[in-house]
Amino acid sequence: QVQLVESGGGLVQPGGSLILSCTASGLARNYYAIGWFRQVPGREREGITCIRRSDGGTYYADSVKGRFTNSRDNDQTTVFLQINSLKADDTAVYYCVTLAQCSYYGLEVGDSGSWGQGTQVTVSS
Repeated sequence: QVQLVESGGGLVQPGGSLILSCTASGLARNYYAIGWFRQVPGREREGITCIRRSDGGTYYADSVKGRFTNSRDNDQTTVFLQINSLKADDTAVYYCVTLAQCSYYGLEVGDSGSWGQGTQVTVSS
């Protein structure tokens, strides 16, 4: 069974920081790369960053570059997304997903991506 589980969301004040986690189990542990998407109600899901399992190579969308940092643990089963200098515009449900492509140019889910259940991040004072 392929499974990704996110955690770490919550309510944060503007300017604060948060770390989201995405843990892979089952077949998902053999992922090529894991990406993070976020979605606001009424808008399309936005791909914001990814990290490759083999070499830790990353991609960041312009909207998050400089504030978001992707990393993985030593056995590569958990990926972390550190979010700094949070803004109201960062409020969204954040999803992790296994990817078919992750490079300097972007990320691609492909036909067999496995999605986590999502975790809500709310930035508000």
